[in-house]
Amino acid sequence: MNPTRRTVLLAGATAALLPSPPAAAEPERGRTEAAALQPYASYWYPDSLPSGSPGTGITWRSLKSWRPADDPDLAFNAATVPLAPRFTPTPVNTTARAGQARIQSLVSFGPTASNPSQGSATADYYAPTHWAYIDELVFWGGSSGEGLVLAPNAPVVDAAHRHGVPVLGNVFLPPVAYGGQLQWTRDLVQKDAAGRYPLAERLVAVAEAYGFDGWFVNAETSGGNAALGADMLGFLRELKTRAKAKGQRVTWYDSMTVNGSVSWQGALNSQNEAFFQAAHDMFVDFRWTAAKLTSSGRLAGQLGRSRYELWAGVDVEAGGWNSSVNWDAIVPRDKAHVVSVGFYRPEWTRNHLPSGGRTPGAFHAADDRFWTGRSLDPSRPDGTDSWRAPAVSVADRSTVASVPFASVFNTGHGLRWYEDGEVTSDTPWNHLGLQDRLPSRRWVVHTDGQRPGVNFDFADAWRGGSSVLVEGELDEPAIVEVYASRLPVTVDTVVELTHRTDAGRVNVELAVAMAEPSGPGATPPYTYLPVNSVNGWQTATVPLTGLIGTAHAIGIRLTAPDGGLVRWRLGGLAVRNARHTPGAPSGLRITAAAGGDLRFAWNPASGDVRHYNLHRLLPDGTRRFLGGTCQRAFFAGGLRPEQGEQAARFELRAVGELYTTSAPATVTHAW
Repeated sequence: MNPTRRTVLLAGATAALLPSPPAAAEPERGRTEAAALQPYASYWYPDSLPSGSPGTGITWRSLKSWRPADDPDLAFNAATVPLAPRFTPTPVNTTARAGQARIQSLVSFGPTASNPSQGSATADYYAPTHWAYIDELVFWGGSSGEGLVLAPNAPVVDAAHRHGVPVLGNVFLPPVAYGGQLQWTRDLVQKDAAGRYPLAERLVAVAEAYGFDGWFVNAETSGGNAALGADMLGFLRELKTRAKAKGQRVTWYDSMTVNGSVSWQGALNSQNEAFFQAAHDMFVDFRWTAAKLTSSGRLAGQLGRSRYELWAGVDVEAGGWNSSVNWDAIVPRDKAHVVSVGFYRPEWTRNHLPSGGRTPGAFHAADDRFWTGRSLDPSRPDGTDSWRAPAVSVADRSTVASVPFASVFNTGHGLRWYEDGEVTSDTPWNHLGLQDRLPSRRWVVHTDGQRPGVNFDFADAWRGGSSVLVEGELDEPAIVEVYASRLPVTVDTVVELTHRTDAGRVNVELAVAMAEPSGPGATPPYTYLPVNSVNGWQTATVPLTGLIGTAHAIGIRLTAPDGGLVRWRLGGLAVRNARHTPGAPSGLRITAAAGGDLRFAWNPASGDVRHYNLHRLLPDGTRRFLGGTCQRAFFAGGLRPEQGEQAARFELRAVGELYTTSAPATVTHAW
């Protein structure tokens, strides 16, 4: 990879931090007691640590010395949401294809060091929501001054898994220009007395303990020879064998060649073919051309592999949708896709916004433009748009296939926290683990009149931090597609719709399709069921009378009797047969305290638990939301006594799949 694309890797790794030749291995260096309670995403060097001392906020650790039993932050970093199976509905347009090009996304969610394990108190965060087009997410990062092996933090993995997307940790051996040292490559591929690769075993153990899905291996430190190339190949083969046994994956980056040198090929060829064969797939460096991708796809087929196991690198870090890309070389319109797409740094949709304008609304508007295209409606691609958005070429997928199912359209960040329409915390926040399974087709609107705007809105919500806002002149009825689904419907199945009308008069109908559309781009065969129109938040229960089988799509039809401007919010949607409430968690306890920083832990609740919410019970009787998590441990920082209280009181509740909440477990903390 070209070093000019390494801007993220310089974060926290200035020239002063570039390490000297490594000293003897040590298990950890740099952790201080003052910062010990705040848990962060984990990162390591393969074995030997740099000489000198780490910079502020950086801890140097050896992966070879890591053991799960000795990891004090494992409970905060281990993902709990299993990888959901997903299906491919009939494409929403005539250009998107199923079973061809896939999409890999290389994302830096934060710095290598000091990346909080469980979110933080800001809404300015890259919160991906277009999971429907992504097949593999790489937790990108690493630097010579911080660490080279990154484990994804739990919120990222939990959100991705809800949408059926596997997440890979990153092994980055930097170019020499960025402080890379060949010793670290040798450390990674070292063998024991039996000829095995102990770091391969350790990587698989980390992924299993932390709950993510494998590793992206990127060896870019030059200076190697054929012997090192052979050791790297042996290491990769053992890593894949061990990973496969645990249901994990390995992606190789087109960097080191079989002779041990670093020479980016921009193709699958004899220089990297053995590494491709030793991995599940390969990211092809940006040096590709149309001819190179064609020959790469052909060679993959000759090796008995799918051409779509090659990700053609598309660098969007600097230009986003303004990037110049030869799309016809990857996903041509008039013939089979050539290879798959590997997006490098699509979090441009957040990063390019001015620092004062990085609101959640501005971010999602940009992110929708990136993934859906200029039309902002995947059913109506803009053929004049030079940016060939994923929705134009790749069929979306969904995980909405079992009952109970519910969503409050929480994107994983917000300006406030809402419960039943009331603000219970006015602190901005982010925590991707609280993100819902979100609509995959944003936003498809069927109408013969003016198309209203549809977006996630953060000015009000029923629960969480956001709701869906439909706003515009409704001169004709408009159907907003909400979920592509495979939900079983019985005589007992009902849909609960939480909604509110903010402006205008509108008639609301639930739209349910019990079959697929007649073909790509066609409107699903909806049946319409009336819903009361209300001016305050209200939950309407709609029996699916006469509908038995499988619901393939769920939407909303809005009609304005008077025409004119309508502002309507969708705050929640649930499909259920019965209502279930999880049992209460038990054993809530404070495991460590330092001033106003507290670590909590508890025993799991019984029943289906989506996540846990922690509140503080204030002296005036009100409850303040402190945070939620899918884990069974939580960190709360910066707490202070309120109104002269002698002890703080806390309540923890389990939240079920239908957003029902358990009875509380309680604990107090004396100031």
